[in-house]
Amino acid sequence: MSAAGGGPRLVVRDLRAAVAGREVLAGIDLEVGAGEIHALMGPNGSGKSTLSNVLMGKPGYEVLGGSVTLDGVDLLALPTWQRARHGLFLASQYPVEVPGVGLDQTLGAALSGLGRPALAPGDLTAEAARVGLGVALLERAVNVDLSGGERKRSETLQLAVLRPSVAVLDELDSGLDVDGLRAVARRVRQAVDEWGLSVLAITHYRRLLTELPPDAIHVLVGGRIVRSGGPELSEELERTGYGPDTPVPLSETG
Repeated sequence: MSAAGGGPRLVVRDLRAAVAGREVLAGIDLEVGAGEIHALMGPNGSGKSTLSNVLMGKPGYEVLGGSVTLDGVDLLALPTWQRARHGLFLASQYPVEVPGVGLDQTLGAALSGLGRPALAPGDLTAEAARVGLGVALLERAVNVDLSGGERKRSETLQLAVLRPSVAVLDELDSGLDVDGLRAVARRVRQAVDEWGLSVLAITHYRRLLTELPPDAIHVLVGGRIVRSGGPELSEELERTGYGPDTPVPLSETG
């Protein structure tokens, strides 16, 4: 599954963080190599989204200790925009609306900020088609009046255009139907093959991992990674859950 050779690595060591004075991450150790796909699973409230937000530098989170590096660069010392310039991308669980700013304008400005030329209209249209996003939505304000599934397709389009080194996907499968999930998962998988994208996919459901098979799965409970294993771990979790005190269903029919 993983790409051969070296490349940027996301390394998290003993990361501790708090929200509103309460410690949520209690010592996270995680390493995602170039071209690898890792899945992060766990019950509600275990700290999965907190981890994604801390990695990206969202305001309101206090880092209490530990380190995060991308290709040796100390991300915790950088503001969010510089983390993005160094190759970190976050597809949020709840993508926000940006009224008055078109998606095509946003992507053009982002590429300019990276010192790269804007995509030709035909190339952008082709990328939208690959994830099943309507062409008319390219000129619409970012995420305004979009369905949940359209927002996730838009996030995947942004990933494909910006070509980051590491993508943190926070419940990318949420709001997508079967066809939509297949389209976005396929595009992420292609990105891994095209430029060695590293992926940390946060999910509750095995269906994403069926479409985007991971190299490793990590289980986050109580702010710590308590187990790691191969793809077969998702099957075990679907049968057993996370334990008697955390009965979170892993199948959408459960």
